[in-house]
This record gives sequence, C-alpha cells and structure tokens, in this order.
Amino acid sequence: MAGTITCGSLLQKLQLVWDEVGESEEDRDKVLYQLDQECLDVYKRKVDQATNSRDLLIQALDDSKIELARLLSALGEKAIPRTPEKTTGTIKQQLAAIAPTLEQLTKQKNERKREFVNVQSQIDQICGEIAGTIEVGEQVAIPQVNEDDLTLERLEDFRSQLQELEKEKSNRLEKVLEYVSMVHDLCTVLGMDFHSTVTEVHPSLDDSIGEESKSISNDTLSKLDKMVATLNEDKKLRLSKLQELAGQLYDLWDLMDAPKEERRMFDHVTCNRSASVDDVTAPGSLALDLIEQAEVEVQRLDQLKYSKMKEIAFKKQTELEDIYAGAHIVIDTAAAHEKILALIEAGNIEPSELIADMDSQIAKAKEEALSRKDILDKVERWMSACEEESWLEDYNRDDNRYNSSRGAHLNLKRAEKARILVNKIPALVETLVAKTRAWEENRGLAFMYDGVPLLAMLDEYVMLRQEREEEKKRMREQKRYIEQQLNTDHEGPFGSRVSPNRPASSKKAIAPKLNGSISNGTPPNRRLSISGQQNGHGVRSGGKDNKKDTAKTASPVNNNTAAAAPAPPPVAAKEDAASHISGTDPVPSTP
Repeated sequence: MAGTITCGSLLQKLQLVWDEVGESEEDRDKVLYQLDQECLDVYKRKVDQATNSRDLLIQALDDSKIELARLLSALGEKAIPRTPEKTTGTIKQQLAAIAPTLEQLTKQKNERKREFVNVQSQIDQICGEIAGTIEVGEQVAIPQVNEDDLTLERLEDFRSQLQELEKEKSNRLEKVLEYVSMVHDLCTVLGMDFHSTVTEVHPSLDDSIGEESKSISNDTLSKLDKMVATLNEDKKLRLSKLQELAGQLYDLWDLMDAPKEERRMFDHVTCNRSASVDDVTAPGSLALDLIEQAEVEVQRLDQLKYSKMKEIAFKKQTELEDIYAGAHIVIDTAAAHEKILALIEAGNIEPSELIADMDSQIAKAKEEALSRKDILDKVERWMSACEEESWLEDYNRDDNRYNSSRGAHLNLKRAEKARILVNKIPALVETLVAKTRAWEENRGLAFMYDGVPLLAMLDEYVMLRQEREEEKKRMREQKRYIEQQLNTDHEGPFGSRVSPNRPASSKKAIAPKLNGSISNGTPPNRRLSISGQQNGHGVRSGGKDNKKDTAKTASPVNNNTAAAAPAPPPVAAKEDAASHISGTDPVPSTP
C-alpha cells in the first residue's frame, strides 16, 4: 500500500543515507547487526508475554480442576450431574465448561457446612453441660468445621454422637434427680433444711426449677455423691450416738430400777436401739435436738447414780487392786474396803469426791506401775534365766542326755541357749541392782516385790551364787583327789590304769549330786521370794521337787568331811556335767 512504512523501505532509505555519507561496509554491518538484535528482543518480549498469559490461564484451569476435585472429595460425591466431560479444546473453552459445576458444588458445600455447624453446636452444648463449662440453656460459640471433610458419612457419625450424648444427658438428669431425692429423704430423717442443703451443690437443683434446666455436670454429680455420702455418714454417726445413749439409758434405768412410765417418755429414743441404718426412715428420728434431749437425760441419771455409791466404789477399788497386783505391790485390801464402807455409811464425803479420789488413786497406781515396768521386766528376765539355769542343772545331771533318743537334739539346742542365757545373769543382776538403787534414790523408798525388798532378794541371790561357785570349786578339787587315788590303787600288772570313765554300775548309783547342798540345802533364813523361779533356790513343780528331795538325801552334809574321806569313784561325765551348771565350762564331748 502506497505510503506504508515497512522494514524494507526503511532499510533502503538507510542505504541511501549511507551512500551519501560514504559509510564503510564494516560500519554498515555493525548497524545492521544491531537492528537484527533489537528486532529479536522485541519478538522475544512478545513471546514471553504470550507465554505468561497462557500459563496464567493454565494455572486457573488447574486451580479450577483442583477445587472441583477438593469439593468432590469433601462432599464425598462420586458423580455430579453436568460434570464437564470435555477435556479438549482451548484453555478458555475448558475454563468456561468447568465453571457451572464449581458453582453448584460450592453451593452444596455451604449447605452441608450449615448442617455440620448445627449438629456440632448441639454436641458442644451437651459436652459443655456435662463438663460444667456452660450452664443449661447457655449458647455456645459457633464451632469450627473441617471443610475438607463434609461427607454424609461424617455427618451421620456426628448425628450418632449427638444421639449418644442426648442419651447420656438423659441418664445424668435421671441420676441427678435420684440424688436429689436421696438428699431429701436424708434431710427429712436428720431434721435438716432440704432447700438450703441441696442448693449448696447447685442453685438449679431447687424444686422450683424445671428438670430440663437442672445441672448435669460432673462437678454437680460429684458434689451430690459426696453430699449423700456425708449425710449417710452423719446418719450412721447420729444413729450410733443415739443407740449409745439408749444403751446408757437402759443401764441407768436398770441400775436405779426406773419405772416404766419414766422409760416410755423416751420410747422415741430407744425405739431405734437395735435398728440398722437403713431401717431408720421416720422424719426427725435422728434430729440433733432429739440427741441433745437424750444426752440431757443421761446426764441427769448419771448424777442420780451416786446413790449406788457403795457398788461403784468397790468396783473402783477392785480395779485399783488389780493394778497393784500387776505391779507386784502388796496393799492391805481389807483395810481399804473397811475405809470405803465407813466413808459411805458416815456420809462425810460427797459421792463425786469419793469417785474423784478413787480415780486419782487409780491414776497414781498406773503411774507407779509404769515407773516400775522397766525394773519388773528385767526381774521377769532374771527369773526366766534362773529357771533355765535350774533346768540346765537337771539336764547336766542326766547321764543319758547325749543318747540319740527322741527329742535329744532339741534338749541339746535348749542347753546351748540356756548356757548363753545363764552367762548373762551376772550382768543382768548388776543392771537390775543399779536400776533398783536409782529408783529408790529417786523415790526415797525401798523397791518392794510382793512385799520383799528387791535389793535384798538380789543380794541374797548373789551371795548364794558365790557360795555355790565356791562349793563347786571344792567339789572339783575333791573329785581330782579321788581320781588320783583311784589311778594309784587300780594300776594293772603292766602299768596300765583303769579308766575313770568306765566305773562299775554299782558306783554310778551312789554318785553324789554335787550342788545338792546349794540347790535345796539353803537355810530357811535365806529363802528367796521368787515364787519358785530361782536356780534351785525356790519351789518348783511337783515332779522335780521329788527328784531334788531324793538327790538331797544323797548330798554330803559336810563338804569338808567329804573331802577328807575318800568316796567311791563317780561317773566322770556326770561329775563333769555337774560342774557346768553356770555354763562357764565346756561340756564334755562323750558321756
């Protein structure tokens, strides 16, 4: 077209200018090259713009497809009417085809979301009422709905959960009403105000508030459960107290022979004397004023019971005597009884003062017994050790103690323990003496044991034990002397000697009991008051008394005379065993 400017015309015009100027070929080539590069740059920019526009359309198409897939996944729809099946054509054509379907699915999604919000709101409402975070009827905040999962299956799950929560709410309401009924019944029996009691748990539990508005929270149920438990415990304690008071009333009535008319006045108290907790349902039957009324009557009768002072006083005196007897303190019971009887008959002392005085005596007696307990415990240990010492003597005298008879191993174990115990007697006696003297210095009086000074008993025991040790020492010397004489007189023709451990049976029969003079030969003026529990110094059981009496007749009367005159050879094992009474020397290995 004439007058149209093109690249060729411009290039021709440029060639004419160069010719006129006389431009060199080299400069011309550079200019032409620059023109080619500038044209390329322009084309390149246009191509980039077109590519970017295409990419944006493709991205929009991809986003639409992703949104379509997301909506289909969220709604759980596998096939939607008018779902675009066209996947070919231009990008703009594909976008136009998918747009209506997206609009339809978006509208369906919003409707489904509203259904989820409605169901979840009800679920949150009931959960809040159960947890106690919201009150009954209070509106909850709009819940957050997961828009990526709006399927009908999930909606049905929420609806099922809502049905379960509504059922639980109904059960909780039924349980709350049951608790409220129990509180009402207990308050009626205990004489308490039901309204003020139940509203302490929650204000909505009042009878004036409808059932649908009552609190069903965990805290309310827990408090109701604790309240019912507390009221039941109060009921149990009050019934126990009332039954105790009823028992005291019966005891006092029986003590004072109260008439039936007086007893009938408290039938409302005594009627539940043997009733169980569940049996007591009458209104006000365990009210506090009823219990106070019974307590006042018991106090009144308790004051009247002092007319029975003689019986009560002698009962207190018996208790006092039992305490002194347990502490081994001797008192004049006959004089005490006469004194009490004289005071009651003379009427010079108030009954309450007499009872208070006897209670004071009992308290002092208990304190006295407590102060003597440590010493008495050691006395018992001492007596027990002496008993074992006495048994050990009898055991060491038994020629058959090492035979394999039945029970021999038990006696051997007992003997070992007895020797250990006997070895502790001196230290025990020393400790006992020290404690007794400290007690006497602190109290300023002698420590009496069943009427005998304990220190005198201990001193006598120590003296007798020393005498017995000296006696055993003399007997061992006598025994060695006899053995030497036997070894000299019974030498064989070849210089051999008869063993002292094999004496004739007739010589065994006349063997002396070495400690007979110590065990049973104690002079009367040195008798210990230890109730037959000392080591051979007191009376023991009947069988052993007979054995000791028999042995006593065979014991030497004068030890010095026995030592001067030779006696028949004793059995070596028997005599060795007799020297182990104190448990200080080793036991012979063979009989």
